[in-house]
Amino acid sequence: MKRRQIRKSTQAKRQRTRSGPITGALRIIGGKLRGSSLAYTGDPVTRPMKDRVREAVFNLIGPEIKGKHAIDLFAGTGALGLEAISRGASKATLIDRHFPSVDLIRQNISDLSLENQAEAIATDAFYWSRQFSYDENLPLLLFCSPPYDMYLQQAEPLLDVLKLWIQRVGTSGMIVVESDTRFDHSLLPHPENWDVRTYAPAVVSILRMTNELRNIE
Repeated sequence: MKRRQIRKSTQAKRQRTRSGPITGALRIIGGKLRGSSLAYTGDPVTRPMKDRVREAVFNLIGPEIKGKHAIDLFAGTGALGLEAISRGASKATLIDRHFPSVDLIRQNISDLSLENQAEAIATDAFYWSRQFSYDENLPLLLFCSPPYDMYLQQAEPLLDVLKLWIQRVGTSGMIVVESDTRFDHSLLPHPENWDVRTYAPAVVSILRMTNELRNIE
């Protein structure tokens, strides 16, 4: 009887994954919204950053988040941008070209009553980056956490867009890049200035901006 119950429970979870979002599969880890559930379908196309990695990242950047405009170029579930708001970011812009993911992010924004602070946009991250009009007085916190294969298949455009954002994030801004161990981190712009941490299979690289870095061609 117990085996049948376990099997039925597993089948029910799989069915919910196929048919709609599972509330509570993801949660905000810290800050004013700590413990809040985020709806998530379980769709592998989104590949959310694992909770332990997300917690480690936010422990590293900690109080530096406050007052920044968080931008996530490959938002997936929206967890990074919403976590940033929870921990003191002034606002968040969440970019993803996968329309169902953006719809779910918008649902999470609404459920958390963050409409005045967070915006989800369905568009290509590379195109949007080139068009983005930014406020030089508002430091940025940029997250770049695309599908890992993108570092192999589209490495050049990814590196180009990171170079572009380095000129924008402001002297107190930050860039957080997540990849896996297949990516050669020496290819990052100014590779000696990144704080690189491994949380296998994820590798997180953090760049804290300075005037010197912005002035390097």
